[in-house]
Amino acid sequence: MTQPPEPGPDATVIEGTAHNGKPCRIVDNTGTVPRPELEQLLNALIEDKRFGLNMLSSTGSSAIKLGEPQFTHLQVGDELYRFLLFPYEARLESF
Repeated sequence: MTQPPEPGPDATVIEGTAHNGKPCRIVDNTGTVPRPELEQLLNALIEDKRFGLNMLSSTGSSAIKLGEPQFTHLQVGDELYRFLLFPYEARLESF
């Protein structure tokens, strides 16, 4: 299972509890997203039960690796961020 790297020194970190009772968090490694936006995003991810082990292949192969991160992008206001979803951490990074 891939572990996320430690947050940067200027990162904003908000802790929560996933639908299964395990701790989860959202990390804005850019430190630029307003805290209320991050809290709303974390709550939506918890509500949608997005935290936990996924069983998707991130490489498109037939091999499945548990806990591999999912990658996409996310727009907050006028800014575009890389969005990575690890089993119990959501992370925003700059492009």
